[in-house]
Amino acid sequence: MEESRSHVSSSNDAQATSPLADGNEAASVAPALRINRTRTGIHAKPTPSPQADLDDDSLYFNRELSHLQFNIRVLEQALDASHPLLDRLMFLLIFSSNLDEFFEIRVAGLQRQLELGHEDTGADGLPPRRVLSEIARIVHEQVERQYRVLNEALIPALEEQRIRFRRRTQWSEAQRDWVRDYFETQIMPVISPIGLDPSHPFPRLVNKSLNFIVELEGKDAFGREGGLAILPAPRSLPRLIRLPSELNEDGYADYLFLSSMIHAHAQEVFPGMEVRGCYQFRLTRNADFSVDPEAVSDLASALRGELLARRYGDGVRLEVADNCPAGLASFLLKQFELDEQDLYRVHGPVNLTRMMAVLGDVDRPDLRYRPFTPGLPRSFKPESSLFDAIRQGDILLHHPFQSFTPIEELLREAARDTEVLAIKQTLYRTGADSPIVGALVDAARNGKEVTVVIELRARFDEADNLALASRLQEAGAIVIYGVMAYKTHAKMLHIVRREQGELRYYAHLGTGNYHSKTARLYTDYSLLTANEALCEDVHQVFQQLSGMGKQRRIDILLHAPFVLHERLVEMIDREAKLAEKGKKAHLIVKCNSLTEPKLIRALYRASRAGVTCDLIIRGVCCLRPSVPGISENIRVRSVIGRFLEHTRVFYFHNDGKSEAWASSADFMERNMFHRVETCFPILDKKLAQRVRKDLETYLVDNCQSWLLHEDGSYSKLESGDEAPISAQETLLYAYATKT
Repeated sequence: MEESRSHVSSSNDAQATSPLADGNEAASVAPALRINRTRTGIHAKPTPSPQADLDDDSLYFNRELSHLQFNIRVLEQALDASHPLLDRLMFLLIFSSNLDEFFEIRVAGLQRQLELGHEDTGADGLPPRRVLSEIARIVHEQVERQYRVLNEALIPALEEQRIRFRRRTQWSEAQRDWVRDYFETQIMPVISPIGLDPSHPFPRLVNKSLNFIVELEGKDAFGREGGLAILPAPRSLPRLIRLPSELNEDGYADYLFLSSMIHAHAQEVFPGMEVRGCYQFRLTRNADFSVDPEAVSDLASALRGELLARRYGDGVRLEVADNCPAGLASFLLKQFELDEQDLYRVHGPVNLTRMMAVLGDVDRPDLRYRPFTPGLPRSFKPESSLFDAIRQGDILLHHPFQSFTPIEELLREAARDTEVLAIKQTLYRTGADSPIVGALVDAARNGKEVTVVIELRARFDEADNLALASRLQEAGAIVIYGVMAYKTHAKMLHIVRREQGELRYYAHLGTGNYHSKTARLYTDYSLLTANEALCEDVHQVFQQLSGMGKQRRIDILLHAPFVLHERLVEMIDREAKLAEKGKKAHLIVKCNSLTEPKLIRALYRASRAGVTCDLIIRGVCCLRPSVPGISENIRVRSVIGRFLEHTRVFYFHNDGKSEAWASSADFMERNMFHRVETCFPILDKKLAQRVRKDLETYLVDNCQSWLLHEDGSYSKLESGDEAPISAQETLLYAYATKT
């Protein structure tokens, strides 16, 4: 693959100006855009001796800083010219969205620790105060870089494709007239300026809302002297507006920002006053919340109250236009009780994520990834029963390369089938209009015993889950919310069907959510099975969730918070013992995050024993690889591409008696000890071999893989003289329908 930096590098002495800036032009010296090598740790940690204690904090990277590294790798995709242009823009905007959540949850949690005086440290030993300082340093650097990528690389490239974002100074006279009419008819009737004086204190502003701070001069109708005002942008209006085609020049698709329109007509909002300055800002608030299980009698009611409070949590980050005067920025920081390091000056719109609207509005398939049709396994025959197909043998689907439709069709068939007696399912993130929910509603109305375990506390999906819970209850389904102290994160479906006078079980187990849209974007495995022992285990887990009693006997399935962690450690240690006997030992772990210290120590022990450990960790990784005598046999890679890697799959060589497991759980403390999770074996040998081959495809990827180094930095693998191999493209070709 050609090095992406060559496509977007700029001269070191070039003057960088933002095509999207609306205000005073800010010029700066711009270093060349390049692949980033920011370290995970605050400083390069000293290399421990081979005899080091595995509890030594130098062997662990900080979780929050590793999380930032993942976001930076996402940003790097905007520099990669192998991605289509609009998808490069998408990656840049996802970086903004990811940062929002990072501040709302992770940074907010660290700041809360400081407020309470609880400076807890993890295995890495870094206190929250130092972590916050390093987060600020890295994020300031990367946000500046993000806007440069947008202004210097993407905006010019989009303009070459006749897609433009027009600044106020670039509007034609006809466009100015149209904007004036739009402002008077669409914006002015719903805008609510707030003058600041003793009777009008600083308002409470909604989390991540777009606002302006306005400097005024003169006297108003009541004789009040001008000063400052806050102008919230109406939340009911789109942030990005496409100009009518008759106003576009030479076939361009021209877009205007709502902020530009408000800025252009701010004077009209304050008639008779002189607007001396108008500057965008946006406040990010603490959006996390917790529910005390001992203080809540009704979880749904408690969550409804918390959802309202989330919009007005404590401030954690302030973004302002880069031309905002220092005095006004300091004033805003004081209002939100933030420090100077919490201030982020941006060279363009403060709410970049809203540019996502362009991706759905522009009809340019030549600038997007090519479409594909997910494949179906050969055992699926049109018009035949899915129950018949599953009875013939386990079926493994690899999404999005293979279709998610069979899971939806299975539920639809179960809802209609007079021989189906009961359906049980867990729902974590599903979507309010999900076909899955529709099928469950139909099943309940058709007289089936439908029990749904809905996790209301799936972060940022709480409102949708409350709505679908109500919909299911109205249809007659039994809805339960799992176990109060443990989030139900397992992905399970259980169907009871009468066949020839006897009851037979069918089950679906997955690594991802029951969400048809994300199934087109996330990589996940689905197992459809009628295996008696496995289906019985699923049944027992559901009984344990809905009822009460001692821990039930579960034979094959591994489940958290009971046995999953212990068994994973045992399987890793088993490979170490085989290596110590001189036998071939190999393990592959693919998951989203690796943070749990005991699992990391088990991997260190395996490496010391000579086990080849291949770790495919998409996001957070606290393990330090390539340390001589400790982790020199561990290689960590992160794959970032068109699809979000989401599969949790574990392979163990086991002296030739290999095992493949898939799971809903990551290698994290919360998954092992604070959630209900399942980890299921791939019992069919051919399917297990297929999973291993899929994993090996990721291990030879040299297009979308990033290697983690001992110092905490990541570097992108390049194919060089070798043939380029993209794991995602290879799997897409192998499994998707050929056209």
